[in-house]
Amino acid sequence: MSGQLLDERGLSRLRWRCRRGLLENDLFIERFFQRHEASLTVRQADALEQLMQLPDNDLLDLLLRRTEPEGELDAPEVRDVLALLRT
Repeated sequence: MSGQLLDERGLSRLRWRCRRGLLENDLFIERFFQRHEASLTVRQADALEQLMQLPDNDLLDLLLRRTEPEGELDAPEVRDVLALLRT
């Protein structure tokens, strides 16, 4: 199941969930979707959803490499998605 591609409905819901209050975060996220939406897996979508639960400033710190994931966020799938967001 983890390698299964995200369907259109799931992708639409994820895009809606990824809307942020900080323009800087939105720029990272929009670039991520432009590059990876066609190959986004359910596993990656779940990891991105975890990142979207963070406050805007905490997310921006991760995206700018000011901090690294800790606790529950320090998981391989979250780190993989974070790496995609950072590039």
